[in-house]
Amino acid sequence: MASPRAAALVARLEKGGAKTREILGALAPEQWTRVVYAGPPVWDVRALLAHLVSAEEALLELAQDVAAGGVGAPEGLDYDAYNAKEQERFRDYPPEELLLLLDGARRATLAWVATLDDRRLDLVGRHPALGEVTLETMITAIYGHQLLHMRDLQRDT
Repeated sequence: MASPRAAALVARLEKGGAKTREILGALAPEQWTRVVYAGPPVWDVRALLAHLVSAEEALLELAQDVAAGGVGAPEGLDYDAYNAKEQERFRDYPPEELLLLLDGARRATLAWVATLDDRRLDLVGRHPALGEVTLETMITAIYGHQLLHMRDLQRDT
């Protein structure tokens, strides 16, 4: 049975996902090529969305690894190189398809987080940016990561 802490994480992730869908869903077609990060590398809105898909998938995998007793991210992970490889993987995906992938990735995260108990939330593993943290913090970082990027996207609009 999921703990109240897991239920609170699910609620937070649902709220963040809805906010992201609201922001991205309101974009006009010409806005997808607007530069969000001047780089290098340069990321336009579509590239940022590809990053969100990739990050949601990868961070869920890391969290699941920690929950199963693993270490999480490998030590010294070069997430800039990882992000570049992922941008290439999603290079030809249109925004509409990326939005569907992001929704699916968030649903997978929500379904999994809802199964967690307090013992697993207290396990510690390596997050690629935060270092050694609890699983609960890793999951909270999934929420925060997406909203950080949404804030940056809205900064100049």
